[in-house]
Amino acid sequence: MREQIMGLITPTMAIVFLAVFVIMWWRGKMGSYVLGFAAGYLFFALGFAATHLLDTGSPYVFHVTQFFYSLSVASGAWALTKRANQPNFLGVLLTIYGFSAATLAVAVATSPDISSRLIIVNVGYGAMYLVLVMALLGAQRREAIDKLLILMHALLAAQFMIRPVLTLLVEQSIPADVYRQSIYYSVLNLSLAVISLMTAMVLVGACVYDQIKAVREQAELDGLTGLRTRRAFEQNVVEMIERAKLECVPVALVVADIDHFKAVNDVWGHQVGDMAIRQFGDVIKSTIRETDIAGRIGGEEFCILAWNCNAKAAETLAERIRSDFAQTQVVGMPEDHRLTASFGVAGRGEGEGYGRLFARTDAALYRAKEGGRNRTVRDGAGKKRTIITPIKKTVGELREVGT
Repeated sequence: MREQIMGLITPTMAIVFLAVFVIMWWRGKMGSYVLGFAAGYLFFALGFAATHLLDTGSPYVFHVTQFFYSLSVASGAWALTKRANQPNFLGVLLTIYGFSAATLAVAVATSPDISSRLIIVNVGYGAMYLVLVMALLGAQRREAIDKLLILMHALLAAQFMIRPVLTLLVEQSIPADVYRQSIYYSVLNLSLAVISLMTAMVLVGACVYDQIKAVREQAELDGLTGLRTRRAFEQNVVEMIERAKLECVPVALVVADIDHFKAVNDVWGHQVGDMAIRQFGDVIKSTIRETDIAGRIGGEEFCILAWNCNAKAAETLAERIRSDFAQTQVVGMPEDHRLTASFGVAGRGEGEGYGRLFARTDAALYRAKEGGRNRTVRDGAGKKRTIITPIKKTVGELREVGT
């Protein structure tokens, strides 16, 4: 009776945490990775219930529990790698499961003693967690909660590798029919209860952190474009430049300005002007990488910090944005008219901070404006020609004919 009560505590905790993650996903409108955490606890509860309720003398019980526990590990791994924008390596996890299941089948067929079965399945879980830890170590985001997640799952990997061996050194042999009366099973109940509780607390903490961060970031975004506001952008840039100094990573700045923007407001009105700003922001967002950051720093002025990128590569990035925007049909403008933008580009020099870097980039933008607009000028690269000529009329041409 005591074993039955103890055996129900852990799956009950798992169901509670399953509900917690589902509620957090639903009410907090969080990413699908939170549902991955919920699925992990659902499969964990099913696996533990199978271990506790099924006949341990059956040749299939360990295959059933291994299947559900492996699904639990894979669900958690998928969720954590998705959260960290890392490859999930599900193929590797499936290979580990397949090898462990095949080895387990041999152990079940050759011996009634379950010691070898316990070592096989637990080493398999530990190997899966090691793969997860390696994937998380490759992620760029390294906040305190991310480091705690890595540490937590490294400890999980270690305990799955070490616990069965240490326990079996004491008990040595465990017949299948007395498995639930063994020291190992008592240790298993206690350790899984503690581990599931600790892991859930860390995962809940990560979800709460992500929710708070999302709310804060939403407040720092420009309502029209979805890019960072000037204040948020400059704070992020200063931090990234300091990080670039420490890691010896090249960064470059791009400053862009929509050409003849006042004419857009004068001729077609401010609603069309807002639409032009929004669409220019969309072009920027669709072009930059996840490691880059962009912000709207003025009415029609934008800025991009390109991470791990020299001035020449940033110039190519700016040209792609310029070319795409010059071909974009702005909603509310006539079909035969297009807007253009001018760009200044500069790479960070040795020991240079944001203020001086921005001044050089802004000066390059000024030269692009003076040189005829609709072009990119890189600091220190001399004059830069316009690579394409828009086939539609530009707003500049509209002003010249007095329309």
